Amino acid sequence: MDRMSELSPRRRMLVLAICCMSLLIVSLDVTVLNVALPSMERDLGASVAGMQWALDAYTLVLASLLMLAGSTADRIGRRRVFLTGLVLFTLGSVLCSLAPSLNWLIVFRMVQAIGGSMLNPVAMSIITNTFTDPRERARAIGVWGGVVGISMAAGPIIGGLLVDTVGWRSIFWINLPVGLAALLLTLRYVPESRAPKARRPDPVGQVLVIALLGSLTYAIIEAPGSPVTHTLAFGAVTLAALLGLLYYERRRTEPLIDLRFFRSVPFSGATVIAVSAFAALSGFLFLSTLYLQNVRGLSALHAGLWMLPMAVMCFVCAPISGRLVGSRGPRFSLLMAGVWMTVSGVLFAAFDAESSNVTLVIGYFVFGLGFGFVNAPITNTAVSGMPRSQAGVAAAVASTSRQTGGTLGVAVIGAVLASGIGAGPYKEVFADAARPGWWIIAGCGLAVLILGAVTTGGWARRTAERAAGRLEDGEGASREGGDAGVRGSAGARTAG
Repeated sequence: MDRMSELSPRRRMLVLAICCMSLLIVSLDVTVLNVALPSMERDLGASVAGMQWALDAYTLVLASLLMLAGSTADRIGRRRVFLTGLVLFTLGSVLCSLAPSLNWLIVFRMVQAIGGSMLNPVAMSIITNTFTDPRERARAIGVWGGVVGISMAAGPIIGGLLVDTVGWRSIFWINLPVGLAALLLTLRYVPESRAPKARRPDPVGQVLVIALLGSLTYAIIEAPGSPVTHTLAFGAVTLAALLGLLYYERRRTEPLIDLRFFRSVPFSGATVIAVSAFAALSGFLFLSTLYLQNVRGLSALHAGLWMLPMAVMCFVCAPISGRLVGSRGPRFSLLMAGVWMTVSGVLFAAFDAESSNVTLVIGYFVFGLGFGFVNAPITNTAVSGMPRSQAGVAAAVASTSRQTGGTLGVAVIGAVLASGIGAGPYKEVFADAARPGWWIIAGCGLAVLILGAVTTGGWARRTAERAAGRLEDGEGASREGGDAGVRGSAGARTAG
C-alpha cells in the first residue's frame, strides 16, 4: 500500500507545510525580485530588455523543465527529486547574490530555475498523493494557494527593506534559511513515493518544448530592437517546434505531454486560464514596479508598501477560494477572478488609475481580489479526475502553464512598453506607453472570466470524465503487458 495514504492527519499536515515552504521560496523570489528591478537596472546598467531577461530567464527555464521534473519524480521518486530541487535552488540563490554582471545574473537565475522546476510540481504531486479525499485535497490546495498570497504580501516589504538597507543582492539571501529548513524537514518527515508505472524519458519532446518556449520568448523580447526578419526567423522556429511537438507526442506511447489530458475541457480551460492569469500578474507587477520607482521616484520599500493592498487581498482570498472550490466547485472562484482582474486592468487602461492615490490603491486592491481567487481552481481542476499515478505530470502541466504565462506577460508587456517609450523622456511618456499593457492585462482577465464560465458546466465535466476513463484504460492496458508480479504490485499501490 502507498505509504503516503498511511500517514496520520498530523503527519499529513506536516508534509503539506514542508511542501508549502518550497512554494514560498519560489514565489517569494519572484515578488522580491520585481521590487529590486530598478536598483538592479541602475547597478548593472541594464535596459528594459535586460530586466525582462532577468525575470524571464528564470520562468523560461522553469516552464521548459517542469513536465520533465514531474514525470521524473513519478518515475524515480518524488522525495528524491524534491530534495535535489531544494539543493539546486538554494545554491542558485547564493550564486545570484554574487553575480558580477547582468549576464552572470541571468545564468545563475537559470540554475535557480533548474532547482525550482523540481519543487512546485513535485510538491503538488506529493500533496495530491497525501490528501486522497477530494474535499481534503481542495482545502490543502487552498492552503497552498494562500502561500502565494503570503509571498506576495511579504515579498514587496521584505524586498524593499533589504534593497534600501543592504542592497539588491541581499534579496537572494532570504532563500537560504527557508531552503535549508525545508531540506532537513523533508529528510526527516516526507516518505518516498512514486507512480506504479511512470513514463519513460522523452528527450525529443523535451528539446521541442525548450525550442518552442525559448524562441517565442526571444522573438517577443527582442522584437522592439531587432530587424523584422530576425523576429520572423524566431517566429518560424516557434511554429516549427509547436507543430513538431504536436506530431511527435501524439505518436509516442509514453509522451512528455500526454495530449489526452487536453480532451478534458476543464483541464484545457485551466491551462489557458493559468497562462492568462499569470501573464496578467507578471505584467501587472512589472508595470507597477517601474512606475512606482522610476516615475514616482519612490524607494523600493515605499513601492512595496504601495503594492501591499494587492498582496493582502491575495493572501485573504486564496484560502477562501480553496474552501469554495472544495464545497461548490471551481466556477464561482473563476468568475470572481475574471471579473475583478478585468476591472483592475480597465481602471488603469481607460481611467488612468495611477494618476490618483485613491484610484491607484483601488486598482491594486481589486487586482489582488481577483488574482487571489484564481490559483486554487486552476490547480484543483488540473489534478482532479486524473489518475493518481499521473499526478506529477498533470500538476506539472498546470505549473508549466503558470510559468509560461509569467514569461509571456513580462515579454509581451515589456516589449510593448519599450516600443512606446522609445527615445522619449521616460517619466513623461511612461503612462501612455504603458496603456496598451494595461489593456492586455484587462484582456487576460476577460479570458479568465469567459473560460471560467464555459469550462465549468455539465458538458465540460462529462468531457473530463471521458478523458479520465481513457487515461485509466490506457494505464490498465499498459499494465496488462507486464509480468504478473508487477501487475499485482502496481494494482496494490494504485488501490492504496
